[in-house]
Amino acid sequence: MRRVEAWSLRLLTILGLGVMLAPPPAHAQGFQTSAPQAILVDEGSGTVLFEKAADELMAPASMAKIMTSELLFNEIKQGRLTLDSEFPISENAWRRGGGPSGGSSMFAQVGSRIKLGDLLRGIIVQSGNDASIAVAEGLAGSEENFARMMTARARELGLTNSTFRNSTGFGHPDQKVTARDLARLTIHVIETYPDLYKMFGEEEFTWNRIRQRNRNPLLTMGIGADGVKTGNIDESGFGLVGSAVQNGQRLIVVVNGLKNSRDRANESRKLLDWGFRAFEPRQLFAVGEPVGGVRVFGGSRRSLPVVAKKPISVLVPRGANERISAKILYTGPITAPVKEGTQVARLRISRGDIQALDIPLYAAEDVGVGSLPQRALDGALELGGGLFRRGFAAATGS
Repeated sequence: MRRVEAWSLRLLTILGLGVMLAPPPAHAQGFQTSAPQAILVDEGSGTVLFEKAADELMAPASMAKIMTSELLFNEIKQGRLTLDSEFPISENAWRRGGGPSGGSSMFAQVGSRIKLGDLLRGIIVQSGNDASIAVAEGLAGSEENFARMMTARARELGLTNSTFRNSTGFGHPDQKVTARDLARLTIHVIETYPDLYKMFGEEEFTWNRIRQRNRNPLLTMGIGADGVKTGNIDESGFGLVGSAVQNGQRLIVVVNGLKNSRDRANESRKLLDWGFRAFEPRQLFAVGEPVGGVRVFGGSRRSLPVVAKKPISVLVPRGANERISAKILYTGPITAPVKEGTQVARLRISRGDIQALDIPLYAAEDVGVGSLPQRALDGALELGGGLFRRGFAAATGS
């Protein structure tokens, strides 16, 4: 058992799967929100402080533009685009997303060519649908192709529950995301593109002599907010992805499904205020400190220590002596050889009903192929284990 201050984290691996002793009784999260979907995450540690229907599929509305922006940021990072790259404004972009559409618009002129730096501000600050369609057409040939790129990129980033059908967030029956995926996407954008991310904190942008203020209400509340994006269509209600920093700590909030913009602003701020006030960090493992072990098949050793690439900390309610349940998850046993630094498992830590952390774990050292007698013994043990598991399942009816 490893003790961390007044509470403990116990890890046990059985039959190739990480299994934790029975979790503690569920406890109240200590906060209530009227938002149908919500999540609050500490960016530094990845700790989930609050969640409500965070894995429920929902329409993203203009919050989909965070994914649109990420795709463009990545193109810039890879050197395929620059902020000075120009994109044409087609009649389709102007008619469906510009002034004639009646929706949020950058008011770009049809037939003009606009630099990507300005289009990004049109997308991020003004929520311009014309700018979103223009970059989609310019990069992928059509908005449909761009949406396929958005979904593929989401999968690369581990956003397994999000599917995109357009670059704007317009309603579509197949365009769905989750609050958890939006939080993960936002953390990725902040950590991967720190300079470009600053656009999300700009309070206004003027184009075509039309000055528009950022629709994010958190930016003017004096709470350290520097992003991110609002959204609203009939299907989704009012939603917001927000980010704020206080005393070096950054929190990410996502809410959706609210009835009006006032409730969206109030619920977002209440969650952030509560998160900054009610939690404190507890470190579980230092960098390079073994978290546990996973079984190895056919190797020079049967157990492989696993580590994280950064310190593992979890935020807990201030003054609480909470018990934390955890499990190491992997498909195993792992087959040798294994190279040091290879991701082989994940660590999931829960506080009551909340999955507080989900962290990749890596091999702490190389494991070579074992001798012939070692591999024969492992094969016999694995065969026996498989028979035991099948017998146990038959006896229990599971």
